[in-house]
Amino acid sequence: MKKQELRKIYKQKRQNLTENQIIDFQNSIYQQIYDLDLTGIRVVHIFLSLKKFKEIDTEPIISFFRSRNIKIVVSKSNLENNTLTHFYLEENTVLELNKYGVPEPVNAEQVDEKLLDLVFVPLLISDQLNYRVGYGKGFYDRFLSKCKDDAQFIGLNFFKPIYQIEDSNDFDIPLHQVIYPK
Repeated sequence: MKKQELRKIYKQKRQNLTENQIIDFQNSIYQQIYDLDLTGIRVVHIFLSLKKFKEIDTEPIISFFRSRNIKIVVSKSNLENNTLTHFYLEENTVLELNKYGVPEPVNAEQVDEKLLDLVFVPLLISDQLNYRVGYGKGFYDRFLSKCKDDAQFIGLNFFKPIYQIEDSNDFDIPLHQVIYPK
């Protein structure tokens, strides 16, 4: 299937998940994250969840990394050119919702992509080659292309990867791993 069709299908599948399913799926995902080898990981980028879209709640993941003295980075969207700017998320960082309801840092120190060791990537579905379908604006592909060569990209998803996304292209950046409920 192609991205546009997959986007529609998996948005609906996610909306159809019950609260109990989400809790069970998240617990499986969290445990896999807690079991990751964190050797050499000092700075982690993570997305802030959109509850209205039933995205994975990343707050427990943020707490986990903070408890290991790993710096957390989140993004602010530039909606005019579909790019992301990155900022440290400290305990006292103020977050405000942008016009699409995405929480973004207000009073935070900017961070260069080259400092990121690990990036957690939101997605709707991925395939067996670790290509992903997101919301379709290319924010993350632009962002990931600027990261250092040894940065790790991990997708978080409620659904097992499909066989293949038919219209992946040279602009798409494959993930190193996708974590989904086992």
